[in-house]
Formats: sequence, C-alpha cells, structure tokens
Amino acid sequence: MGFCHCGIGKSYDACCGRFHSGLEGAANAELLMRSRYSAYVLSLEDYLLATWHASTRPASLDFSDSGKTKWLGLEVKRHAGIDANRAQVEFVARYKTGGMSAVRLHEISDFVFEDGQWFYVSGVFP
Repeated sequence: MGFCHCGIGKSYDACCGRFHSGLEGAANAELLMRSRYSAYVLSLEDYLLATWHASTRPASLDFSDSGKTKWLGLEVKRHAGIDANRAQVEFVARYKTGGMSAVRLHEISDFVFEDGQWFYVSGVFP
C-alpha cells in the first residue's frame, strides 16, 4: 500500500496501519485522530468503535454509502493537551459523496486517555 491516508507522508504500514492492526496504540490524541480518519477512508468500523469512548460510542456505524464517498484529505490545525488525560484536536477533513461538490468537515474533537490508550469522546463544529 502507498502513502497513508492521514497525510503524515509515511507508508500506511509504518503509520496508521500499525494502529489498525492492533500492533500498537496511538501515542497521543493527534495520532489517534489521524488513524481514525484513515479508518473512515478504509471503512474500518471495528477500529472506529474500539477507539470511541464507551460513554459516547454508537452501537454501530453505517458504511453502506462508503463506496460513494471519496476522501480528499486531512489537515490537522491544532493539537492541544488539556491535561495528562485529556486533549483536543482541531482538523478539517474534505470529502465528496456521489457527484456532489466537496464537503469540508471542520471539527474540534475531544479525546481522553484511559487504561493506557486514547479514545475519541466527541466533537463540535466551530
């Protein structure tokens, strides 16, 4: 596989692939957010649910239209630690669905570190 979808510039196996395979956990909230973006590109529901905090995790995700979605890129605008166990990541992800024009998803996401790993909690759209 070529470069990783998350935009760091490494191969998939050296980047998000190691998290998706379970070989290691993301060292910080930004890497988890990048790996979750790549998981959306690859429709990896199990990984997304496993990295979603239990307090806000949905029962399942709907990837029935995933073949119609073309992910165009990710820009991380900011990664800030709030304290040792909480962080925020602001990002913009771009995608197209069907024949529509590109959509810009701008989110500020909250993450928590529990039991030795980072979890996505929630996000707001500024």
